Amino acid sequence: MKDIAALHRAEYDVAPDIVAAAPGVVKFLGEHTEASEGLVLAAALSFEIQVAISIRRDSSLRFFAADLGERKRTSVGNLKYKREDRWANYPKGVLDLLVKEGLPAKGVNFTIAGDIPIGLGLASSAALGLASAMAFKELFGLNKRGEELADLARRAEAEFLGRPVPSYDYLTAAAPAGGTVSIVDLRTNRRRAVPFLDGDYIVVLTDSKVPRINVDAELKQRADDCQKCLAALSRGSAKTLRDFGPDEVEELMGNLPESVRRRCLHVIEEMARVVEAEDALIKGDAVAFGRTVNKSHASLRNLFEVSCPEIDWLAKRAIEIDGVLCSRLTGKGFGGCTVTIMSESALPEYKKRLEDYERIFGFRPTVHETRLAGGLRVVG
Repeated sequence: MKDIAALHRAEYDVAPDIVAAAPGVVKFLGEHTEASEGLVLAAALSFEIQVAISIRRDSSLRFFAADLGERKRTSVGNLKYKREDRWANYPKGVLDLLVKEGLPAKGVNFTIAGDIPIGLGLASSAALGLASAMAFKELFGLNKRGEELADLARRAEAEFLGRPVPSYDYLTAAAPAGGTVSIVDLRTNRRRAVPFLDGDYIVVLTDSKVPRINVDAELKQRADDCQKCLAALSRGSAKTLRDFGPDEVEELMGNLPESVRRRCLHVIEEMARVVEAEDALIKGDAVAFGRTVNKSHASLRNLFEVSCPEIDWLAKRAIEIDGVLCSRLTGKGFGGCTVTIMSESALPEYKKRLEDYERIFGFRPTVHETRLAGGLRVVG
């Protein structure tokens, strides 16, 4: 991580008043259950985004993305979404909501830096919004708890950027630091902490480098399929797939296209797997936890159909190695990356096997090593 205070001082010729940080988030289970008021098992990572801010004497807003070498500017009186402002829209959106709540905002200098790998579904936008919210909280003396900052950042993305998003990334990233993972209940939008496994486990994210096309259209098709299945199950009642079990889906065999039924079954069984994984973690049963995560990948491949041969190869070869607990597709799918939990001693063999991946598929994967960490914090 770059020294953001030094970067801020070099850019604006003034030291930051506040430096705040928010972590990236990885999903172990449940990220395709949001439309069904589902359950998500996620964890904050040691990757993070930091923001540094200092008060200005005027009403100008200056934004500097150190990693990109890009600069944006506006003013407190002109807080509007601009597509060309891209990353700057996240802190702008947070400040816009605070101003609407009555904050007598002043001009600020704003610097961003981070080490969250981009494009792998690790919630970098949520981290930017949350770190911005924490920095504004400290700078302006706001009385807001972590959950309230999570809601503020989520609403900023939904309202200012016009992109509604589920709460799980925000609630997970806003959790206090500690050796826990988060179960986010999307019916209540509440988070509960569950202890993670003892031992020297590390989290390895492997970017498959598979080009992805039409991902949003494919995911919309799956969402539509789940709605068709729900309509057949609910018969007009105000229920979601969370209110039904696998047996009830099995009874629809022959009444719905098989692809529709399979995708619905994945969502229902995935929510049950989150509960199963939580129970394993509470008991400290690493083998049972790993087995549940591996079953989730098989379901993503066979039922929800969002995997691909390259991702399947990565997951299968990983769990063949001694010391690897589990491996699964994470994020939207159709490429992207795997998340693998392993002992540190298994990492050299894992990296060695990736040489075969490049030879077979023609893509050179990128490995990102990380650990569970927390959380939303003030750095200085």
